[in-house]
Amino acid sequence: MNRIAFTLTVNAMACEVVAEPRKLLSDVLREDLRLTGTHVGCEHGVCGACTVLVDGAPARACLIFAIQMQCREITTVEGLTPAEGLSPLQQALHEEHGLQCGYCTPGIITTFEAFLRENPKPTDDEIREVLSGNLCRCTGYANIVRAIRKAAQIMRKGTAA
Repeated sequence: MNRIAFTLTVNAMACEVVAEPRKLLSDVLREDLRLTGTHVGCEHGVCGACTVLVDGAPARACLIFAIQMQCREITTVEGLTPAEGLSPLQQALHEEHGLQCGYCTPGIITTFEAFLRENPKPTDDEIREVLSGNLCRCTGYANIVRAIRKAAQIMRKGTAA
């Protein structure tokens, strides 16, 4: 198949890509742009490991053709990490032991960065509902829920300041 040149906006930067039209966003991010924080797990959109933000909303990068993302804003976990230190969500996951192997973590971070912007004071049930789209085989989820609750509190205090 013929490769096509197109531009993607990833983490607020224009990125020139030359790829086959059938190449998935997850593969372009990892292979062509070397943004390996976007993980590929199930390749069916079920596990959430490949979650990125498209125009600020969570989307499964393993289900989207990269060429479809022209004129859209894509944010990966790398784009959510401050130049110095960690985001409140990343810090809370670290402090509350909300990660172990880390494979699911980028998808959880991208999912909840968007969720906490929309819902700054979530209940544990709301957190668990959103978290149900991200599979984790290591932690049992309790520490992840606690970390997200803590991050929400920190982010609310930061907004109030």
